[in-house]
Amino acid sequence: MVGKVPAARQTLAILSYLASRPGPVGAAAIARDVGIPRSTTYHLLNELGDADFIVHFPEERTYGLGVAAFEIGSAYLRHEPLERLARPVLAQLVRETTQTAHLGILQGSETVYLLKEQPQTALTLITDIGVRLPAHLTASGRAMLAHLPAAQVRALYPSSVAFSHRTSAGPSSLRELRERLRVERERGWANEVGEVTLGFASVAACVFDHGGRPLASVSVTFTDAVVGGKRDRLGAAVVAAAEAVTNRISGRRPRTR
Repeated sequence: MVGKVPAARQTLAILSYLASRPGPVGAAAIARDVGIPRSTTYHLLNELGDADFIVHFPEERTYGLGVAAFEIGSAYLRHEPLERLARPVLAQLVRETTQTAHLGILQGSETVYLLKEQPQTALTLITDIGVRLPAHLTASGRAMLAHLPAAQVRALYPSSVAFSHRTSAGPSSLRELRERLRVERERGWANEVGEVTLGFASVAACVFDHGGRPLASVSVTFTDAVVGGKRDRLGAAVVAAAEAVTNRISGRRPRTR
């Protein structure tokens, strides 16, 4: 990953690597995967440990992120960077589509709406900021669920009891949900018609973090009768907006499965 670069660059590479791992990692693996000599790796790990950016687990001979790294991450969240960076993209999406746009995130099996941008003549919608809705019923939620590992989706929906409904529409089983997610993942955007509110529809696309993981989704909501055949155009618009937000947060799309 890193060649002959300054120590600061090597230090950041180590922190980024540890942040991408599911658990603590040994120094030899860090040196190998990051591409830094072992002696340099041990020196940098000692410095990072002294500053509490990493923690050493001596019994396991491994290293993980420390409290200082957590504090920086918490400060990042306090500054609301996702909302700040996404707001102008959503405003542009509203201008292009003349429809209401949302930014949503996934919390467990629920979609939580963080931002809402509206045209001058706006629809009355249930999806206000802070509203939570079942993720399997919303285009916003399924846009993110489609890019989660199958085991994680199964954990979120362990039985038929997890599949609540607001109308008669929407997936009722894990098998049905997985098929919907497969279709929407291959198409590049999710589609919801009357699953949240009868007479309304939404399309949404996923925003990805620096590791290619689903972070949020961008959606537009409209009356199904008004839009009709424009759905594909709106789907392309939310994909472009989601890609713009992904770029603005230095994220990247995951590799094709």
